[in-house]
Amino acid sequence: MRKLSVVGLSLAVAVGGFIAGRLAPSTASSPATQASRGRAIRHYGCPMHPTVKSDRPGAAPCCGMALEPVHEGGLGVTPGGPARPAGTVAIDAGLRQLQGVKVGAVEMAPTTQSLRLFGRVAPDETRLYSVNAAMEGSIQELSGVTSGSFVRADQWLGAFFSAEMRSALQSFITALDVIDLDPATRITSGLTVVAGSTPNRNALFVVERLRGMGMSTKQLEEVRRSRSIPIAIDIRAPAAGLVLARSVTPGQKFEKGMEWFRIANLDRVWILADLLEGDAPLARPGATATVTVPGRPEALIAVVSKVPPQFDAASRTMKVRLELDNPGALLRPDMYVDVALTVERPAAVTVPADAVLDSGLRKTVFVEVEEGVYQPRAVETGWRAGERVEVVRGLQAGERIVLSGTFLVDSESQLRQAAGGPANAAAGPAAPPAVHAGAAKDPICGMEVDAATAAAAGLTAGHQGRHYAFCSASCRARFLAAPGAFASASGHGALEARAEARP
Repeated sequence: MRKLSVVGLSLAVAVGGFIAGRLAPSTASSPATQASRGRAIRHYGCPMHPTVKSDRPGAAPCCGMALEPVHEGGLGVTPGGPARPAGTVAIDAGLRQLQGVKVGAVEMAPTTQSLRLFGRVAPDETRLYSVNAAMEGSIQELSGVTSGSFVRADQWLGAFFSAEMRSALQSFITALDVIDLDPATRITSGLTVVAGSTPNRNALFVVERLRGMGMSTKQLEEVRRSRSIPIAIDIRAPAAGLVLARSVTPGQKFEKGMEWFRIANLDRVWILADLLEGDAPLARPGATATVTVPGRPEALIAVVSKVPPQFDAASRTMKVRLELDNPGALLRPDMYVDVALTVERPAAVTVPADAVLDSGLRKTVFVEVEEGVYQPRAVETGWRAGERVEVVRGLQAGERIVLSGTFLVDSESQLRQAAGGPANAAAGPAAPPAVHAGAAKDPICGMEVDAATAAAAGLTAGHQGRHYAFCSASCRARFLAAPGAFASASGHGALEARAEARP
């Protein structure tokens, strides 16, 4: 019984303390509350429905939540100061820390990137051999070599017959007989040679003629030894390699110039890799690349050829040639391989990929204009290397942007824009001509700005009958210093402005 009394007393004390804490006035205020002191209340709004506004405190009619005061300057707008573009948002330090919002500087530096390419194996054209017919004839015999067979240098491939070989072989044997005679015997026998030549040179001439007609060195040596004319002439492999094509059959008649066999030496091969046209200048001669075959662990090192990349109309890509040794003929012609080419891109303005919000039609980053205040800015991007993206327009090196937590900042920005945004500052005494609402491009930096916002902030200027809007006072000052250098004849960045009577 005593235990129950103690427990009941403890609960009563806890509940009483809680009620007292709720009813007692707070002696400590949050940073946001301290920051709001001394500022006039603009209106009261619902934190969940920004479109709900009231001139007095109360409850939101849609959800019943208590309306919170919205102070002047609560979104980074200083009364009497320049207006900022729509979507500018201020986030207190506590919320930034809770949501992981991080800010960093925009960098300009060279970037090393590994390009993943799709490649195809091709035989080295300097190691490609074609065995052709030098005259008319017929195939007498063929070996079992077919397309896809590997052959050795000087391996017997077959034999052919040609009547034209007989006269050339007879000349060769006659030249050998003349060489064997001593000079006195030649004179006695009345044998002479062509002027400007010798028996040995005549024999060499006939040998080269026979080689051109398809006779192998081995068979020439046999004719030299036996001094007899063979009926069939051997066909032998000119080099070791892979037979790419066999175009003859036993007994087939052939004409001069017909290809019998085509052989590729695979000790060294080419890789033809597809490269985007914009990346072609990055493939510098001598650069190394790693070549792998899908499904195999072996990795080979290739080198970019000195030959410039060639455009392929079928794939609309640039074909970059890589050269590499091929031990064991691991790579065969027409095989597909994966290529990892390491390239170095020149210095450029880059940001983390997570910092860019891509809606499909527009790419946006949030620039820190002061601590805790972020301004949306449209940018144009270029290449992407890993987790970094090139920004070709809209940012400068050194500017600070939101790197992480971008979606939180964007959602806050969208809510502020839905509620009317912070861009409605009082117009100064020398207000510029009113303009139609809409987007315009800053002629200095190319950033998209809201026409009405720029006009309200005094960030417009005229030149040769056209009006221009600017994102900042610095861009406007640069334009006024040399308007002719930035105002193109087509009116790039100009506003369709019309003067309106102001009250």
